[in-house]
Amino acid sequence: MAKEHTPHRDNAIVRLADGTVKQKNLLTGTEVWTVPGRGHRPLGVSRRTPEPVRPECHGLECAFCEDRYLETPPEKARLVRREDGSWQELRDLPADELTRTVAEFRRIPNLFEIVSYNYWHLNHDHFPSEAEHRRMAEYLASDTGYEHVMRVVRARMLAGGMSEGEFEAMTDSAKLQQANGFFSGGHDVIIARRHFVDGATSDDQLAGSGTLTPEEHYRYTDFTARAMADLYGLDPAVRYVATFQNWLKPAGASFDHLHKQLVAIDEHSVQTEAELTRLRSDPEIYDDILKVAATRRLVLAQNEHAVLMAGFGHRYPSLAIWPLHAPANPWEVGEEEMRAISDILHAAHAATGVEVPCNEEWYHRPPDVHTPMRWRILLKWRISTVAGFEGGTRIYLNTMDPWTVWNRVVPRLQEMRDLGTIAPMRIGEECRVEPGMLHD
Repeated sequence: MAKEHTPHRDNAIVRLADGTVKQKNLLTGTEVWTVPGRGHRPLGVSRRTPEPVRPECHGLECAFCEDRYLETPPEKARLVRREDGSWQELRDLPADELTRTVAEFRRIPNLFEIVSYNYWHLNHDHFPSEAEHRRMAEYLASDTGYEHVMRVVRARMLAGGMSEGEFEAMTDSAKLQQANGFFSGGHDVIIARRHFVDGATSDDQLAGSGTLTPEEHYRYTDFTARAMADLYGLDPAVRYVATFQNWLKPAGASFDHLHKQLVAIDEHSVQTEAELTRLRSDPEIYDDILKVAATRRLVLAQNEHAVLMAGFGHRYPSLAIWPLHAPANPWEVGEEEMRAISDILHAAHAATGVEVPCNEEWYHRPPDVHTPMRWRILLKWRISTVAGFEGGTRIYLNTMDPWTVWNRVVPRLQEMRDLGTIAPMRIGEECRVEPGMLHD
């Protein structure tokens, strides 16, 4: 039986006579307007005059850099490259071995957790597992490890408002209690090696997701997906692992150094609940979103396993990365699929450019949900500020409509494909997308 006509899909994107574009997010109901004349502004943030990169500061630019390993909590895992070019994951390294290899990507506990170890301990009776107790004891057994943990605990306590005198008055046992979250916490950070691109001469040449090679970006993406699966095993009360990347300070980053964050929480996100409600009443809503993108000339790029489109119905100009085929969570897809999804995400970042503040947000199905929600990734360009009009009306002003995003991104993708800096893929008018691609 043919699907009943649903007018709200026809109204997902509408251009009015004066040029105003009205958009509606089919998954959330968010309403967004783009009005003429408000989008003629540069994408990047205003930055100070670039300064030369000093060679003596290489690897020391911020606390996430490769020569400052002991300023962050004890790492859980790292990815290194062997001499033959292959990749290896090293887990639970002792402090004395941190400098024996160069970490291309590190997974560490967040020093300032959004949801802390104490939250899990006091609200859910969470304690370190036997393996985590053993890991902590082994790490503290060396002088380097003990001093490292004490130094990081001190930094966190002082940053939280404790005085030097108050910290010194604490017993060593009390100080070490503050380190439990380093070994059994639920907020992790995945940190890339570079602060600046290789050979950088000025401090505006930052290393972002788009400056990685496609192979490096695949390793980064896959490493993140596997960390998500680990955090779901932290405690039976974990119901969702929020996964995101803040790039540049206007987008919420503490450091202008490439990193992703993963936060285990004991509730489904508000976004998840809203999406589930719509999906249960309209199981074909994902197909409709892809149909809108395909019929409104919003598809930017495509390969065998993923599609990139200009997002619609979002508060900020956005690029949406959708894995194809049957729904699967990030840690469930095979290597071929993950490489393809990573290639599309990498191209989206490369086309965006390192000068644009942006949030990368992962959406997926919580393991305790059986409704077939889709994993997808949204890249939001944080180039405007939500203000009084939006707060009072809940109608958001997006300075750039999806077609303008398409016109900006497609030529950039074509240029980078010609240069070989992104993986091979179909771009713009070359793409052929059908709703059935979400099911096979």
